[in-house]
Amino acid sequence: MWKQLEPAIRGDTGASYPVDKKQTNSVKSYNIHTIIRGFGRVSGEIIHIFSDEGKVDTVTVKQDKMPIDQMNAVHDQLHALESFMNRRILGQHNLVNKMLVALLADGHLLVEGAPGLAKTKAVKTLAEALQGDFQRIQFTPDLLPADLTGTDIYRPQDGSFEFQPGPLFHHIILADEINRAPAKVQSALLESMAERQITVGGTSYTLPELFFVMATQNPIEQEGTYPLPEAQLDRFVMKVDIDYPEVSSERLIMQQARAEAKSDKQVMALPDVLPLPQQIILDARLQVLDIHMAQSVEEYIVQLVQASRNARTYSSKLDQWILYGASPRATLAFDRCARALAWLDRREYVSPEDVQQLAHEILRHRILLSFQAEADGVTVDQVIDELLTHVPVA
Repeated sequence: MWKQLEPAIRGDTGASYPVDKKQTNSVKSYNIHTIIRGFGRVSGEIIHIFSDEGKVDTVTVKQDKMPIDQMNAVHDQLHALESFMNRRILGQHNLVNKMLVALLADGHLLVEGAPGLAKTKAVKTLAEALQGDFQRIQFTPDLLPADLTGTDIYRPQDGSFEFQPGPLFHHIILADEINRAPAKVQSALLESMAERQITVGGTSYTLPELFFVMATQNPIEQEGTYPLPEAQLDRFVMKVDIDYPEVSSERLIMQQARAEAKSDKQVMALPDVLPLPQQIILDARLQVLDIHMAQSVEEYIVQLVQASRNARTYSSKLDQWILYGASPRATLAFDRCARALAWLDRREYVSPEDVQQLAHEILRHRILLSFQAEADGVTVDQVIDELLTHVPVA
């Protein structure tokens, strides 16, 4: 039957096709997710109309999603973006991948790594490849909330106040060394991330629909910093730890920097398909939400998060190491990010491997270790490895 329906699902909406199947005399309506040839998943409604003889006469397809050609075009453009960033940001494939996953999941990213590992260059390259505004905010101890949100400016000529937007009113934000600013400044940023708005003088202002924050932390220098509390860390959909590049990548970095210094410009120009319109990202987010996730994968996600809270069920060792487990935001992050990862991999379904691949980034800033774990020299990544070992795939 699905073979006969394929022309209708590919775009001939509202068409009727005869099928060969015996049923009782009735009229039924089904909501479907039909996988078809090539990449794409079309949601729609199939109406079965049965004749008096009990044989299906027609099947009408009502398509309510974008055409497959358009879906493929969106996917190809996002892959062109990822390929361009990997050529520009050498040796940090995981960072580039997780940036795109967070962007498609409509979340924000926390990145921790030593200086000089292309954190700033990565987000600047992303902004360059998108048709959006970019703003870098250097967090310092003397920063004020108004330095982020903006403030009301008094106009003496007419005796009125006029709101002057701050740097948060951009599409791509780099919050550099976020842990160097005091808590009141951090909370102003976190409000914009969670509510997609900022409040100044009792008035709320909506931020752009495409709004992505990448915050960075330096793990080396901790003197004079204000560590983010766990409740604020939870607002980031993922936390990515980056390390030094491999020898081969570092050699290419040196050659690329030398070539850029000689030409006084970026050696690698944007391909023709870039910069991407913002609507491409918004369309891709809708496609990500249509990626199929089986109930068994949903159950695996829930059990994995539950295991971080009730560790004694799985291991006495884990119970000694974990003080507080992950919140329900971790479950939501798994749901959105796993779909985005599958979408980037040109798959129409989420697999348990997608969940496992994202486990460290989603859980490492949401699990609080006990004193016993610190005394034993156990890291949060080791605890997550233990969770993945003990929680079976449903």
